[in-house]
Amino acid sequence: MSDLNYKKAARVIVKAGLFPFPIMDTMINILKMLITEEELELVMSFKRNPSQTMVQLKQSSKMSEEQIHRLTKTLSKTGLIFNQPSSAGIMVYRLMPLVMVGVFEYTFMNKLEFNEKEKKLARLFTQLFEELRDFIQENYDTIAPYFKTLLPYDRTVPILDKNVSDEEIQISINKEIDVPEEQIIPTQEVEEIIKKFEDIAVGHCFCRHHKDLLGKSCKTTELRENCFTFGKSARYCVEQGFARTISKEEALEILKESEKDGLVHKAFHSGSRIARDETSICNCCKCCCGTLEWWRMGVTAMINSTNFLAKIDKSKCVGCGTCLEKCPVDAIQGDDNNKAECNAELCIGCGVCAHFCPENAISLLEGMRTVFVPPPRLRD
Repeated sequence: MSDLNYKKAARVIVKAGLFPFPIMDTMINILKMLITEEELELVMSFKRNPSQTMVQLKQSSKMSEEQIHRLTKTLSKTGLIFNQPSSAGIMVYRLMPLVMVGVFEYTFMNKLEFNEKEKKLARLFTQLFEELRDFIQENYDTIAPYFKTLLPYDRTVPILDKNVSDEEIQISINKEIDVPEEQIIPTQEVEEIIKKFEDIAVGHCFCRHHKDLLGKSCKTTELRENCFTFGKSARYCVEQGFARTISKEEALEILKESEKDGLVHKAFHSGSRIARDETSICNCCKCCCGTLEWWRMGVTAMINSTNFLAKIDKSKCVGCGTCLEKCPVDAIQGDDNNKAECNAELCIGCGVCAHFCPENAISLLEGMRTVFVPPPRLRD
């Protein structure tokens, strides 16, 4: 199969995701490691419709039902096909993108292996992100406005503990912050999210596993298996071997350990619509989280839905710098008097600063808002 056909398939895969990936050799090399020539033909049948039933696939691919079953089964094992029945019980085959959420996440969410194939894939994905950064930066003025059209990638679910009591949470917010009206406010306590699902699975943090394969181990936590999926996504991940089924009790224990290390709870919703149920929760660190890293390196904007904003009581602040160190998005800086100061435009309301503040000087204000920070411009 020629590189030309791989490039055609790559364009189809790119259209299934959010990012305007340029079709370069690195992407082709990744696909060659993951897709056989026969599977490539089925991928190209998703050109006009990324989600299809068996009847539709038979028509678009001109393949037999037996062949489609066989190929979708192997493509699902690579994270390229999401194969789960609809609410009506009809099997739907959905083509997944390379990133957010797709091949990258499922590849490194699998059981921890450090074989040469995984290490090579880790290096290739890093190279791919660097090429995407160069593409974005070279075309910054054209592409940057595109990010403003996107819904939030994720939603922050804050740590609510001893430093953030019910009395401290204010039902108000800085008026300068844009607060959308008539929004359905979803569950804000991560424990409540866990308790409402019957199907829960946990897999390895794909971001940390990716970094481990590159020899850049996490500086924040030793935890690895703390990436949750729910409902249909959980069933898919378990069936494909990306995760294992766990009880609500085990999930809550993992969450407690994640909070001890100051990891940020990020909830993901189907179609990025927060009125819908959560599909997954990541427990993210400052040094490995992909969405934060891609924002810092100029690949994408930071687009986050949150219901909270950190508020610092400077009369209690002693200038210890703990919150500056722990904040995952560098939203807190020191003022002229060495007191902590929060940049509301950056704050994602995760509560990590309040969780670790030894003086109880930080509380949270409540009010639904979207944090949007464009990718930094790295070139003139």
